[in-house]
Amino acid sequence: MSDTLVSIHTLSALDDAQRKALLQRTESDLSAFIDKVNPIIEAVRIDGDAALADFARQFDKAQVAADQLRATTEEFSAARASIDPELITTLEFAAGNIRHFHEKQMPETLVLHETHRGVLVGDRWNAIDSVACYVPRGKGSFPSSVLMTAIPAKVAGVRKVVIITPPGPDGTVDPATLVAAEIAGVSDVFKCGGAQAIAAVAFGTQTVPKCDKVVGPGSPWVVAAKKQLSSLIDPGSPAGPSELIIFSDGSVPAELVALDLCVESEHGPDSSVFFVTDNADFANAVASCVPALWSRMGNIRAQYSKTVLSGPRGGIVIARTRADALAFVNDYAPEHLAVLADNAWQYLACFEHAGEILLGPHSAISVANFVLGPSHVLPTGGAAKTTSPLSVFDFLKRTSIASLSKEAYGGFAAHAERLARYEGFDGHANAVSTIRDEALRSAAGAST
Repeated sequence: MSDTLVSIHTLSALDDAQRKALLQRTESDLSAFIDKVNPIIEAVRIDGDAALADFARQFDKAQVAADQLRATTEEFSAARASIDPELITTLEFAAGNIRHFHEKQMPETLVLHETHRGVLVGDRWNAIDSVACYVPRGKGSFPSSVLMTAIPAKVAGVRKVVIITPPGPDGTVDPATLVAAEIAGVSDVFKCGGAQAIAAVAFGTQTVPKCDKVVGPGSPWVVAAKKQLSSLIDPGSPAGPSELIIFSDGSVPAELVALDLCVESEHGPDSSVFFVTDNADFANAVASCVPALWSRMGNIRAQYSKTVLSGPRGGIVIARTRADALAFVNDYAPEHLAVLADNAWQYLACFEHAGEILLGPHSAISVANFVLGPSHVLPTGGAAKTTSPLSVFDFLKRTSIASLSKEAYGGFAAHAERLARYEGFDGHANAVSTIRDEALRSAAGAST
């Protein structure tokens, strides 16, 4: 049994500054990381592969030569042979669910509407050309992140999908990550991580191709590098350290809430994890269940969880009323929101801002994180107020399409000319004036 206590935060006892502090995430202030990633970015820009090899030795303690940054066919084969066949079966099961979910998201390629007689307007969807999927490794190996990023990109039709991931000390890629890449249909896997990997796909190196976009979760180093390089590469939606809010009205067993508190808090000490309720007795019951669960976790993961749940960015938030509890959740806009209640669906309309909402005691976070289908790459740091989970739409771009018949043009031209004149755009106005009509008549006469 651990002596560590779960933090209890009573909302009504907090002043504005304390409440604001409770809403902060570790990624909120990247200033210290910006200063650190800038020289890394510059080194990769100048030295390319050589810098990547140097940083692999410095940060990953890995021996990777500059000409060995790309995983080879032999490494893919060795990876498949080295892992448990049942794990391969699970990766294939997850991949099937992820692929099916994202295939259902795909919009029609071309959608047109006739808004007036002779006026066709609409949208055409097509995929971006290239994307890099970042797969972290620092606190573990995450083949699920390969599937959750690469498969939506493939379904969307991205022609060039690559994976960037830190090498292990022996200079190899995690074998399950390579197998997951193979299952996802990706053959280009590069042994680089951290800020240097983001710089590599932003600039391109002798080995790593320049990409149009980078997606996937990462450390504050990765988030800072994405921010600094956003003029060169689309950084995707924010995907920083893990965060979770559990809301419960007390209608489920306390141990169930405690179990899920340990899920996201074991990701690392930079995670943010809260249980929010208006039921103080139930909150105390949940707090008393957590230490026993820590004793059933490995030492490293248990310590991560203890650090988070006993610190300023984790624990239990007790609200005076149900409305106060729900308002706090919406202010927080968590990456993951688990609603643990017998009748969880009654609360769905109450929540406006969350990366994902898991309803009911059987909608386990672990299932959603690994094998359910929707991507586990979700907006963090409060970005769920304005951004969405990773989906095929992150890899598609929309082009407006319009066509007017001769008759339809006549009904729009005078209005366009009038507004153009008012706004001072003479060229615009001339282009829809009698000058255009005369040019079209002359062209028609010349062709007869």
